[in-house]
Amino acid sequence: MRILLALLPLCAFSQDYEKAFAELTETRLRADLTFLTSEPLKGRLSLERGSEVAIHWLVAEFAKAGLKPAANGLYLQPVPLIEFRADREKSGVTVIRDGVKKTYRAPEAGAAFPRNVKIGGPVVFAGFGITAPELGYDDYAGVDVKGKLVLIFDHEPQEDDAGSVFSGKGNTRYAGTYVKVKNAQQHGAAAVLLMPEPNRKHPSNEERRARIPGSAQRNARLPQQALESGELQIPLVNLNEALGKELVATLGRTANEIHTAIDRGLRPQSKRLPGVSVEIEIVNAEMKRAESYNVVGLLEGTDLQEETIIISGHYDHDGPAFNLGALFPGADDNGSGTVGVVALAHAFMKAGARPRRSILFAVFAAEERGLLGSYHYANQPLRPLAGTRAVINFDMIGRNETPSTQTDGLIDIAADTSNEMNLVGTYYSPDYAKAVARANEHVGLRLDDKWDREPALNVFFRSDQYPFVLKDIPAMWWFTGFHPDYHQVTDSVEKINFAKMVKILKLAYRSTMDFANTANPPHFVAVAK
Repeated sequence: MRILLALLPLCAFSQDYEKAFAELTETRLRADLTFLTSEPLKGRLSLERGSEVAIHWLVAEFAKAGLKPAANGLYLQPVPLIEFRADREKSGVTVIRDGVKKTYRAPEAGAAFPRNVKIGGPVVFAGFGITAPELGYDDYAGVDVKGKLVLIFDHEPQEDDAGSVFSGKGNTRYAGTYVKVKNAQQHGAAAVLLMPEPNRKHPSNEERRARIPGSAQRNARLPQQALESGELQIPLVNLNEALGKELVATLGRTANEIHTAIDRGLRPQSKRLPGVSVEIEIVNAEMKRAESYNVVGLLEGTDLQEETIIISGHYDHDGPAFNLGALFPGADDNGSGTVGVVALAHAFMKAGARPRRSILFAVFAAEERGLLGSYHYANQPLRPLAGTRAVINFDMIGRNETPSTQTDGLIDIAADTSNEMNLVGTYYSPDYAKAVARANEHVGLRLDDKWDREPALNVFFRSDQYPFVLKDIPAMWWFTGFHPDYHQVTDSVEKINFAKMVKILKLAYRSTMDFANTANPPHFVAVAK
C-alpha cells in the first residue's frame, strides 16, 4: 500500500503532462501562425490596425483557455505611448569651441526625443557611463555632471578580456544604452552624447544595423515611439565616430588612448572637456499620443499564489514593407513566440493541475519600437516584482539558425541547428539554466549559450527579458537564432520548423512546472560569471 501511495502523485503528474502536451501540436501552431501573418494583420505594426487585431485575438484566446484577466479584471494593460518623427533638417548638435560654432545633423549626430527640446551646456567625458558598485567600477566617481551633458563610449570595458569582471567576452546589463542613459539621468546630467567605443573589434551599432538589408529605409519610413511616462527623461544623441573622437581629443589624449587606459586598469578617466560646450536642439515634425496594450492572463497558484512565473513574448512587428507592395509577416519574429505563449496557456489550463506559484502569460506591445511594453510592465507591474521568480521569454523560436549578413564573421553557427535552441542571459541565473537543462533531459534539444559570449550584436539587450534582468529577476530569452529572413518580407510561415517549436514548448512547460513548484526557485546573481 505504501508503494502504491508513493506512486500515485507521479502517475497524476504524468497524466497532466499528457493532457498538456496534447495541446502543443504542429497543427495548432501552424493554424494560429497562419492567421497572425495573414494580410489583414498588415505585419502587426505597433499602433496600427493589424496590431489591434492581434490584441483582440490574444484576448479571445486567453479567455477561451480559461485564464483569469490579470489587469484589474481585464486582459489588457494599457501602454501609453508617444509616436513622433524628428525633423532632421532642424534637429542637431552645435559644438562651441573657443567661440567657434559648428552644427552637425544626422548622420553625424542623430537626435531623437519625444518632446521638442533645446539644451546646452558644458560637456563631461564619463568613460563608458557605467556605475557598477558590485564590480567596483564607477565612471562618475569624482566628477560633477549635474546640469551638464555627458559624452560616453558605447558598450563596456575589457570586451576582449575573457577574465574581465564585465562577464568576460560577453555583455553585462551595464552595456545597454537604456542603462547608460538612466545612470546619467540619476547623476543629474541634462543629456547624453553616445559614441562608438574606439578600440572595438566588431562593428558599431550603426554598422551592425546596416548589415540588415533594408534597415536604413525602414528606419526612415517608420516614426519612433516612446513610453509617455517612461523612466528616461533626458535625450540621447548618437554621434558618429569621427565627431566623438574630435570631442574627446580636447582632453589632450586620443579616444583610443583613453579606452586603452580604462581597459588596462579599470580606472575611470572621466573629466570635463576644456573649452567645449554643446547645444542640442530636437524638433519633431510629428507627435501624437496613443495607447497600445500588453495582453495578460493569469493561472493562479495554490499555496504560493502571490509568487509569479512569467511566460512572455511580443506580438508586434514591422508592418507594411517600404516600396515593395508587400508586408513584413514576422512569422518567426515574433509570431512564433506569440503563438507559443497562447499554446502554453491552453496547455496549462487543459492539464487542470494548478501549480504552487501563479503563472502570468504576458504578450507585450511595441517590442520592435524599443521593448516598450515590457519596460512598462517592469515599471508598472501587475504582480509584485519581489515575488516574480522567473521569466521565460520567447522571441523567434521557430527557425533553424543560419548564417546571414548580420552575423557573418561575428559568431560561429553550427552546420545543423535543426534541434538547437539558445538561452540568452545565463550569466545572471546559473540555476535557472541548470533547471532548464534538467528538464531538457526529457525533451532532447541541443541547448547553447553562445550569445552570452558575443559582444557585437547586442543580443542580450534586444528582447523583452532585459527589463526584468534590470530588476534583478532571473529572466532568459529563448531564441532559435538569426537567419537571412530576419526583418524581411520573406519571414513566412512555410519556413518555420514546427517540430522544433513543439519540443521548445514542451521544454518550457516542464521548466515552468519546475519553477512554479520547486522549494528553491532560481536566484538572480548580480555579478555575472
